[in-house]
Amino acid sequence: MTYYSIDEVKQKMARYCAYQERSHYQVEKKLREMGMIPEAIDAVMLFLIREGFLNEERFARAYVRGKFYQKHWGKQKIIQGLKQHQIHANLIVKALNEIDDADYQTTIKTLIEKKSRHMPEIFYQNKQKIARYLLQKGYKYEEFSDILSGFIK
Repeated sequence: MTYYSIDEVKQKMARYCAYQERSHYQVEKKLREMGMIPEAIDAVMLFLIREGFLNEERFARAYVRGKFYQKHWGKQKIIQGLKQHQIHANLIVKALNEIDDADYQTTIKTLIEKKSRHMPEIFYQNKQKIARYLLQKGYKYEEFSDILSGFIK
């Protein structure tokens, strides 16, 4: 096991946080894996927060934008991911405002079109497949049922 001074850990974690947005949970986990004692973890976390390397709200907003606009996840799956990072419910609600409602509906339509392109005709079984796909992506049935019904012949 490698031993680090507090200053070395601060610099190492500053680089870790500068590379991409991190949650407090991720950073604490990394520090525990490094074998840091709780007092040292608190000191490093305080340093990272004061210096602006660590910000829960900024992380939550970046997470939401990335998962929705890049991976096309629905709100339910994004919420679960943020909960796994131990993000507070108020911040989750705030971060979900990063998703434009029109973009959300457009994404649902795009996913349905993309999935249905690989099916010769859209019958009831195919509708179920598409619905399962969207549910797995984190969309609620109420959010896509009307749109999906428009694709059924």
